[in-house]
Amino acid sequence: MSETLSRDTLDASATDLVAALAARRVSALELADAAIARIGDRDKAINAVVVRDFDRGRDAAREADAALARGERRPLLGLPMTVKESHDVAGLPTTWGFPPFKDAIAAADSVGVARLKAAGAVILGKTNVPPWLADYQSNNPIYGRTRNPWDLDRTPGGSSGGSAAALAAGMVPLEFGSDIGGSIRMPAHFCGVYGHKPSYNLIPTRGHQPPMTPEGAGVVLAVVGPLARTPADLGLALEVLAGPDRDDAVGYRLALPPPRHERLADYRVLIVDRHPLAPVDDEIRAGLNALGDKLEAQGASVARSSDLLPDLEKVNAVYMGLLVPAMSRGQPGAKTISAHEWMAQLDAQAQLRRQWARLFESFDVVLTPIHGAAAFPHDDEPDPSKRTLTVNGETVSYFAPAGWSGLATGGNLPSTAIPAGRTRAGLPYGVQVTGPYLEDRTTLAFAALAEREFGGFVAPPGY
Repeated sequence: MSETLSRDTLDASATDLVAALAARRVSALELADAAIARIGDRDKAINAVVVRDFDRGRDAAREADAALARGERRPLLGLPMTVKESHDVAGLPTTWGFPPFKDAIAAADSVGVARLKAAGAVILGKTNVPPWLADYQSNNPIYGRTRNPWDLDRTPGGSSGGSAAALAAGMVPLEFGSDIGGSIRMPAHFCGVYGHKPSYNLIPTRGHQPPMTPEGAGVVLAVVGPLARTPADLGLALEVLAGPDRDDAVGYRLALPPPRHERLADYRVLIVDRHPLAPVDDEIRAGLNALGDKLEAQGASVARSSDLLPDLEKVNAVYMGLLVPAMSRGQPGAKTISAHEWMAQLDAQAQLRRQWARLFESFDVVLTPIHGAAAFPHDDEPDPSKRTLTVNGETVSYFAPAGWSGLATGGNLPSTAIPAGRTRAGLPYGVQVTGPYLEDRTTLAFAALAEREFGGFVAPPGY
């Protein structure tokens, strides 16, 4: 394996690597070996890829090379990647970073992992998470702490923190995460990569549930989705992952609408830069509004306010009313609510979704912050309720940024996290591009157009 291949080829996008594999300019085994070498070198300081499956990965790469030699073509054939630890991969541990599950070994692949493998992806391992997927850091008693490649003293985010760190450090070109409280979008923001929270139920979540629990009906609000270094790669993965699960597939077929527009000039954009419950650093707000200025210069219609926007405090109340029961289910001491209270929450969500639908008659995308600040220093306070964040020099609640996540999640909407700039301290930050329900291709297309005009992923220094 030449250092040139390791240094240059692995930095290419997943889309370009798939094309190179199909053209036989590189072999799947060469790519797998290069990725394995990078993980061995770069992950020493970061600790992102905490479950390693290199032998089976090399076997899968050899099988991909044989398939390519036969002339087979699949969307991800021969592409090396990793997946979040919480996804079941047959034969590998799925612990959710929770010590009682440390010996849990998955018997079968999750639906998403099975679809990635069927598309030809070479799974090299799994990336780190916080316990129970419930933190903005990725640190747990089983695997330890994952560090941000931009600053090892800071968090890469959570709960898909290992996913975003591995991507930013150039270990793999594609990752598969999950999101209920910003768990794809916040790590993308902290690490300067792209992430897509799909519309609710667009990608089946079967096989992404706490270990040793029976297959259930899924979790309200929760989704699984890709992270990558380009919007095109997010779209590539979404085409593989999306579609009804086995029972629904009897009568349903996927037919997502195309992007609303092909030019930035045609987009109708609403910018929301303030939230009554989620403060934002001035430089991140300024970066969001600077993006709005650039869009206006491209000819896009940009509004900075609208009466159509739902009341953000009410949005947060609906979101938290669903999130807290969903996240606390099965945990010792968790507060329960009545069935009638739960149905009232679902009614409130339905009303909220109708409000968003009305807004998206007048706008194509809504741009907001993802988190109030850039990556923060590791915080080892064991009681999350006692942790705080610093925003504009003031102390705020540690979980206040959930207000931004809830805008899309509470409404079951698609939301694409895009890199938007860097702070004066040199840390990346992102913007959340939210669109209409099941119009995931619109937010992804907008992200791709913004990347083309304004730039996208930039590797951390030294990577």
